[in-house]
Amino acid sequence: MSSNDAIARLRAAVSALGDVDVSAWDDTALTNHLQELSAALCEVDAQLSRLADAVRARGFRVAEPVAA
Repeated sequence: MSSNDAIARLRAAVSALGDVDVSAWDDTALTNHLQELSAALCEVDAQLSRLADAVRARGFRVAEPVAA
């Protein structure tokens, strides 16, 4: 996969996550999906950590963008 394709996929993932608003879910929905939600959040966290670790292993720093 090219670097441009990878960045496009990461941006799409961020956009998709931005569309999720669990604060709008009622307690029943949250309770019913809590196990799935927890598993998905752990998977996302693991993948983000893997990517960040790979960047750091190359000697680069992962930093928040500075606001313009």
